[in-house]
Amino acid sequence: MTAYHDQEWGVPLHDDRALFEFLILEGAQAGLSWSTILKKRTAYRAAFDRFHARRVAHYSEAKIAGLLANPGIVRNRLKIRAAVRNAQAFLDVQKECASFDAYIWQFVGGQPIQNCWRRMQEVPARTAHSDAMSKDLRKRGFAFVGSTICYAFMQATGMVNDHLVSCFRHKELQRV
Repeated sequence: MTAYHDQEWGVPLHDDRALFEFLILEGAQAGLSWSTILKKRTAYRAAFDRFHARRVAHYSEAKIAGLLANPGIVRNRLKIRAAVRNAQAFLDVQKECASFDAYIWQFVGGQPIQNCWRRMQEVPARTAHSDAMSKDLRKRGFAFVGSTICYAFMQATGMVNDHLVSCFRHKELQRV
């Protein structure tokens, strides 16, 4: 968790494959702890073809059955089927908007929102931005993209800087 916090969490991300990975992992995390998902991340990368959306979008029933039997990932039928459906919707967004990056960053005006939280209790679970993102993703056919999941995605991918002001990463990420 420390390495993830210090090196990845909150760093603005503009790579479509990596954004797709976080979208799937955040959906898989629903109802679980993030540490559980991080421990399974390597297995997820192997199971989901390193998160190549085009491959995931074409998973067969046999492939889905194999994923449901894979002890290295969260074996939840709804979450696995959502990953396949999300890959299909992801490709549609790429086609329409040139990239998923261009589409998803529009929800924060193309720049990270710089928050100045002093206590963890101040950090919201959702915002108007994540509400709008969730609503639009659902309209486009995505699943497991509720507002809370979207806000966690925004935090992870640096769309918002939610490091506390006392954290060394807060100041570093203000400059990115």
